[in-house]
Amino acid sequence: MTDTATAAAGAGTRTDALYVGVDTGGTFTDVVVMDAAGRVVTDKAPTTPHALEEGVLAGLSLIAESRGESLAQMLGQVVSFGHGTTQATNALIERRGTTTGLLTTRGFGDTILVQRLMGFTAGMPNETLGRFSARRYPDPLVPRRLIAEVPERVDQAGTILLPLDEDAARTQIRRLRNEGAEAFAISLLWSFRNPAHEQRLAELIREEVGAEAYLSLSSEVNPVLGEYERTATTVLNSYLGPTVERYLERLERTLREAGLHGRFSVLNSIGGVMSARDAAERSVLLLASGPTGGVLGSHFLAQELGHRNVITTDMGGTSFDVGLVVADRPVVSQVTEVSQYHVAVPMVNITAIGAGGGSIAEVVAGKLRVGPASAGAFPGPVCYRRGGTKVTVTDADVVLGVIDPEVFLGGRMNLDKEAATEAIRTQIAEPLGLSVIEAAAGIKRIVDARMADTLRELTVGHGHDPRDFVIYAYGGAGPMHCAGFGADLGVGTILVPATSMAHSAYGALAADIRHSAERSVSFRSAPGMADPASAFDAAELEAVFRELEVSAREQLARNDVAPEDMILERTVDMRYRMQTHELLVPAPDELDGPDAVSQLVELFEEIYEDTYGRGAGFREAGMEMTTFRVSGIGRSPKPSFARADRGATASTGRTRQVYDVNAAAWFDAAVVDWNDLGSEHLAGPAVVEHPTTTVYVASAQQVALDALGNLVITAIL
Repeated sequence: MTDTATAAAGAGTRTDALYVGVDTGGTFTDVVVMDAAGRVVTDKAPTTPHALEEGVLAGLSLIAESRGESLAQMLGQVVSFGHGTTQATNALIERRGTTTGLLTTRGFGDTILVQRLMGFTAGMPNETLGRFSARRYPDPLVPRRLIAEVPERVDQAGTILLPLDEDAARTQIRRLRNEGAEAFAISLLWSFRNPAHEQRLAELIREEVGAEAYLSLSSEVNPVLGEYERTATTVLNSYLGPTVERYLERLERTLREAGLHGRFSVLNSIGGVMSARDAAERSVLLLASGPTGGVLGSHFLAQELGHRNVITTDMGGTSFDVGLVVADRPVVSQVTEVSQYHVAVPMVNITAIGAGGGSIAEVVAGKLRVGPASAGAFPGPVCYRRGGTKVTVTDADVVLGVIDPEVFLGGRMNLDKEAATEAIRTQIAEPLGLSVIEAAAGIKRIVDARMADTLRELTVGHGHDPRDFVIYAYGGAGPMHCAGFGADLGVGTILVPATSMAHSAYGALAADIRHSAERSVSFRSAPGMADPASAFDAAELEAVFRELEVSAREQLARNDVAPEDMILERTVDMRYRMQTHELLVPAPDELDGPDAVSQLVELFEEIYEDTYGRGAGFREAGMEMTTFRVSGIGRSPKPSFARADRGATASTGRTRQVYDVNAAAWFDAAVVDWNDLGSEHLAGPAVVEHPTTTVYVASAQQVALDALGNLVITAIL
């Protein structure tokens, strides 16, 4: 793939420079364009599943038109283009990846199928965990016929016990090719200690299949401890890689032909962007690309506003995605469950439930259920006039008066309130013996409660007080529902970002280049030591970090990051001995002696007790360092949001009947355009309208704009 890091040096200082972020979601493709002065324009276009690049161009064209320019003129000013995509996630969910063959050590072919028994319940909602009949393994990404075992063996120290049998390996490679394998994953036992056999197998595959064969080596993709997780991550990389590569090549070519000359980057799941070439090689890093953009965008905005603890909530058409920023750092997971498989690469922690504007409401066994099934972009909600027949959350919002059918998407999409009303009547109200309004209110109450429960689980369930947080609400449907789930959670301040209609796209725009280098090396202290830090040799630990820093710098250099723009962050996975799970612990920039090691050990114990409770630590058990990581960050030039003095809120005198589900009554809600708001608070109930979203403010709340153009909802005490 062509390296697209071609933005000219110093381009970020141009007064006509533009920065673009695009996020392709399940229902809409969101676009953000920011100029050098920090002025932001957002828009969205329907996602085009048959050819995603068409939705991208449609969104860009809308913004170019609003700027009075042709698409080519606007793209010619773009110095940085960041893209968040669900391509990898969709390919996995829909099982339309590339037919993949797996080569592994003889005797370990069932590792990916057994999954440590973890695949049996992975991703299952808590409320259904007790239903044993519902538990099942995921459909295998690699069926047994495409798994090849080769004679070889390396021990935990990296010593070769049994040399690779190359003749047997060639035979197996030919068999996989004849069985239809188009991509190959190689995961051998202890290969991260000694990758020689994996590297030789890669050479044999290229000789037998061809130089262009798509390959993933576990020693390169995921050189960490954990045989199943490492194998699953490597298999996923090969399964998704060719699909991602073809899409990114097609999208980049389309954008270049349309006039883009600046850098083209892809948002990854570890908290940054990477070149399209690197994304194609490490496609597994894109599995949470889109939702990660919202967390990153929230983190950047929170730093400007001084918010250290943030709950990020993204309610789109199909899902409700939640992340946390705690003490000014996005929460990251070392192992993530994706489609019942376990991916062992650091990812921004995103929790998703099936609760979006397109979530389907239905009566099941005499009870109202909302989600997780979604009507998606096509046919979509009944009110969309696209042939949808199933009642959705958006249909309920229209019937309750939250959404004005005449101004949806700035008036570009006229909604059918009568059809939504009739669908709710026949599918929900009559079967339950309710009025249409009662049925619509029930839909809204259920979806708001589900979202509040999710937030409660992620905060209270992990030892955090939600009252110490600010909620950032974004996504097409999030601002319509944040008043409900925010009040239920007891959070006093809700912020709807100026980019809320395309906030994940803003995250793609603002993200820095980021790569991660990791390696599993085990260092242990013996049980019973009063000072476990004394068991660790600072020089040995420093040597591992230095090796990883070389790799991280090389990866950044591939993306044209100058040495002076590189930032390296160290972390190490630590646990008490005999434990299963590790904690991610920030490490000093240099381990220059025993004092630095002692600080690292003390920080681990502090994080452990913050996580599991005071007094939970038990240093007498001994400690273990298992995996060392270095994140390489390449700072990208980007403008800050333009600040402006906000005057009083302009009163339009407009009102609209809106049904408050908590009060079970209709209210004359004030209706105001987003840009007419000022720093003076407007008391709810109120509806704030924007061409790409609607914000509902409840009767016990008030709303105003801050200096950056963000909408701030606060409880009236």
